Amino acid sequence: MRTFRSLLTGLGIAGLLVGTLNLAGCGATMPTATAGSQGDIATASDESEVRKRARIRMELAATYFSQGQFTTALDELKQAEAIDPSLPDTYEMRALIYDAMGDTARTEANYRVALDRNPNNGSVLHNYAWYLCRQGQYPAADAMFERASNQPQTVATSKTLLARGVCQVRAGLYPEAQKTLARSYEIDPTNPATAFNLASVLHRRGELERARFYIARVNSRDDQITADSLWLATRIEHRIGNRDGVREVGDQLRRRFPASRETNLLELGRFDD
Repeated sequence: MRTFRSLLTGLGIAGLLVGTLNLAGCGATMPTATAGSQGDIATASDESEVRKRARIRMELAATYFSQGQFTTALDELKQAEAIDPSLPDTYEMRALIYDAMGDTARTEANYRVALDRNPNNGSVLHNYAWYLCRQGQYPAADAMFERASNQPQTVATSKTLLARGVCQVRAGLYPEAQKTLARSYEIDPTNPATAFNLASVLHRRGELERARFYIARVNSRDDQITADSLWLATRIEHRIGNRDGVREVGDQLRRRFPASRETNLLELGRFDD
């Protein structure tokens, strides 16, 4: 069953849920080749054979990482570095791998080296910030997210703001989280995870009509509906006092996800859980 709890985030992968966030991502990036002697725009043919072989190994490392084969990913990364020690992004990739393996000391060390090499790398700042958040280092994480979100604005900025908002929720900073998530939504209103998290914070803060608006955006598409999203919509209608709304959304929840935890809570009438 697909739920928002299983969605991933990163500069290349979207998706978050308040309270649960798994970070994956930092796919190997194409090296920025310098322009040729005629001042041409750099293309793949400008890449040296050594760099090309190293990059392929790096891409294999990223693939194995995404498949949960962390030891194999680390081995491919080592081979990439042996071919081309100057290959960018290796320390960030190593940090992600060690993080997934639960080695906090090596994770921290590699993120620090990655930032020393490129203090303005938005991907490193984002991923390191989320790592710090998961370690409960909320002030340090928020400062790192601030640096990441101050990089040139792209769609990736919305994902950084989404992650920052989730971290602020974890830290109990609900007004700040609302502002951050609203900024993320303004940049990319198509991300259902942003709308879900914003609706959740608004519901928590008692801004029920606005919460209803954002969760309706999530539930307006079949491919975005989850037990989580229907349950949040049901809870919002319950707090508003709309019995018809509770019945209507509750029936959808029962029909679509009969064995879910959320349906069980509905049957028990535990709207505050």
